[in-house]
Amino acid sequence: MARWTFEPGHTAAEFCVRHMMVTYVRGHFKNIHGTLDFGPAHPQASSVEVVIDATTLWTGEPERDAHLRSSDFLDVENHPRITFRSPNVELIGGHDYLVTGDLTIRGVSRQVKLNVRYLGQWETPWWEDGVDKGPKTRAGFIATTEINRHDFGVSWNAPLDKGGIVVGDIVEITIDAEAILESDF
Repeated sequence: MARWTFEPGHTAAEFCVRHMMVTYVRGHFKNIHGTLDFGPAHPQASSVEVVIDATTLWTGEPERDAHLRSSDFLDVENHPRITFRSPNVELIGGHDYLVTGDLTIRGVSRQVKLNVRYLGQWETPWWEDGVDKGPKTRAGFIATTEINRHDFGVSWNAPLDKGGIVVGDIVEITIDAEAILESDF
């Protein structure tokens, strides 16, 4: 087993939700930190802790971003962090895992299941101030899940003519994670 740290510059969480009954809005968070205890030979013994800075939400539309940060949605003034913690990893394929853990949004925790694919690891350079101070071992993962936003108290909506709504209930989440080996234990 080894301890890994998520590299914030190369780790991101994207969300996608139905908008106005006809299309989707996508957004992402970039300031993600956390640790992963992981060994590819025994992934079932893995655990993960992640903290997402919810104030960094970005959809490309400043007014929408401000609304999503407001108390109507994420309420980042009172809940600036989204967290995920899991000590439970199930092997479902050669490099595919089901990671079950507690997701906390707006101070509300619910158990969710992430479908995770291990993308492998590689020795890479490590650039600081224009100097390669590597090598560092990096590992990559991609995770997906869906949540119902109402389960986390994110319930703002507005009706449209003919029974439609502005914001869909189901939020699709994709996480691209790059982790750097810190130590073997």
